[in-house]
Amino acid sequence: MIAARAWHWLAAVALLSVVAVAGLVLGVTTIPVMEVADALAGRGDETTATIVRTLRAPRVVLAALVGAALAMSGAALQGVLRNSLAEPYLLGVSGGAAVGAVLAFGMGLQHTGSLAIPAFAGAIFAVVAALLVARAAGRSARGDPRTLLMAGVIIGAFANAVIMVALANSTSDTLRGSLWWMMGSVADASWIGALWLALYISAAALVLLWMAPEIDVLALGEESAAALGSNVELATRRVFLVSALLAAATVAAAGLIGFVGLIVPHIVRAFGVRRHRRLIAGSALVGATLVILADIVARTAMPPAELPLGAVTALIGVPFFLIQLARTR
Repeated sequence: MIAARAWHWLAAVALLSVVAVAGLVLGVTTIPVMEVADALAGRGDETTATIVRTLRAPRVVLAALVGAALAMSGAALQGVLRNSLAEPYLLGVSGGAAVGAVLAFGMGLQHTGSLAIPAFAGAIFAVVAALLVARAAGRSARGDPRTLLMAGVIIGAFANAVIMVALANSTSDTLRGSLWWMMGSVADASWIGALWLALYISAAALVLLWMAPEIDVLALGEESAAALGSNVELATRRVFLVSALLAAATVAAAGLIGFVGLIVPHIVRAFGVRRHRRLIAGSALVGATLVILADIVARTAMPPAELPLGAVTALIGVPFFLIQLARTR
């Protein structure tokens, strides 16, 4: 069993490495692997080096960071809510973060690091609103998929309405930039943006891994967790807070990208992973791989046009969601 788990980790790392290389090779113009290696080493053709080091490499890194963050957020939310359908996009957290980012963008903020702060504020608002909606329904969002979905739909619809009102009298440049957040993309990736996202994710990931044993206890249920000495409400709020930070950082960097946090934890659990420290770490690896793959599809499926990354993940996620919803029923 231990050896098998070790092989799973090695396979996940190897697959991520292969997909990352594919992200450097594939695009509108396919670049041979050896030329990619020369470009990364600072040798070879100058044009190829520019494409690889300035365009594709930061794009691959940003996609990996976005996937890791969304997957970790989804794994934590599913554990603390004891709900297999929980994830930032469906809970409305990403929509709230998009509201904060769009409003800040309209006021002139365009840097990933500064946009993450208003996006985080919007995500926190969405979390609080979702909990209030669940309470108004007379049930807890914990363990009840229908309550969770209802809250997510309401918060998501409200977030879209706020964004549409905010864009009503916007300039064409602001409108185009805001629509970029609505569709999700890593096309404008830069090393500075990737660095800012890495800083946010690293801090939040360390906190989640530190809180993983507490999430294990919360996953047993409210009564069991309380009997074991856990402060259920306080621990739940902490997980929500960190998960919201992860979602907000990805929205600030790449816009709305849904369903990654739903799909990835299920894939990791399929390999027998149950404890949340391993689940969160494994979800980071698989989530990074999934989003890099989705981005490769987005830029190679219909060249020279590029599909929105959020649309590609939705094409994968919606059928998966319907299957999980049927199983839950």
